[in-house]
Amino acid sequence: MIKLVASDLDGTLLRNGAQRFQPELFDLIHRLKELGVFFVAASGRQFPIMQRMFAPVKEEIGYVCENGALTYTDGEFLYKDTLSDTLAKEIIQEIWEKEGAEMTMSGVRTYYVRPKTEEFRSLIRDFLKITYKEVEDFDQIPEALMKVAVYERDGINNSYQYWRERFSDRCIVVTSGFDWMDFVPFGTNKAKGIQLLQKRWNIKPEECMAFGDEYNDIEMLQAVEHSYAMDTAREGVKKVSRYITSNVEEELKKLIQEIEKEKENV
Repeated sequence: MIKLVASDLDGTLLRNGAQRFQPELFDLIHRLKELGVFFVAASGRQFPIMQRMFAPVKEEIGYVCENGALTYTDGEFLYKDTLSDTLAKEIIQEIWEKEGAEMTMSGVRTYYVRPKTEEFRSLIRDFLKITYKEVEDFDQIPEALMKVAVYERDGINNSYQYWRERFSDRCIVVTSGFDWMDFVPFGTNKAKGIQLLQKRWNIKPEECMAFGDEYNDIEMLQAVEHSYAMDTAREGVKKVSRYITSNVEEELKKLIQEIEKEKENV
């Protein structure tokens, strides 16, 4: 029986650029919890933002944030990984100097930005609706960073090799959507958080289900037996997944029905 369901957010639960979940999602998560199934939100997004997004069920779920750099459940952080100050500073400087590139920097509970344009400030504030702190330079950040992300105005595909050539020998450089790329410490991925939660809750990989669409979901999908790629996922993600789906909520409904049927027959 499935005991853990993990899902990516952007491009998976949030389709076609949506910033809000389908209203029924929270009822489904609550019902899963009643049936003994843990739900885990796994994203490149920041912990405070994810808690706000899942407000109706925020104490009922687990969180794998910052592409695995931070894992949280039951009121405590299970794991936190950070970039060295030297490396973070170099990445930030490189982004600052590159035309068309903007950046965000993630602490545990604070999201730092250094906008070059009002357009990017508006994107963060009005479209993504992120609570953030603006800084003028790296020295104004009072904590180690778990992640630096670059936003490419014209999409990340044209700059993918540019960033990998500069930093992939010193940290993980991975796409996180059409116009974002993340820099996180080596060994950091969503699977690390999922495996920590599997161990905490004594759940086997064959008792887990996961959904994703991007390259930063691959390790997570490989860490579970029941792996689902979205029909819009990158081809490399589809290749490592057992199933293809167009709608996470519909798969959750099927799972709930299956578990309810099993319990009726006991």
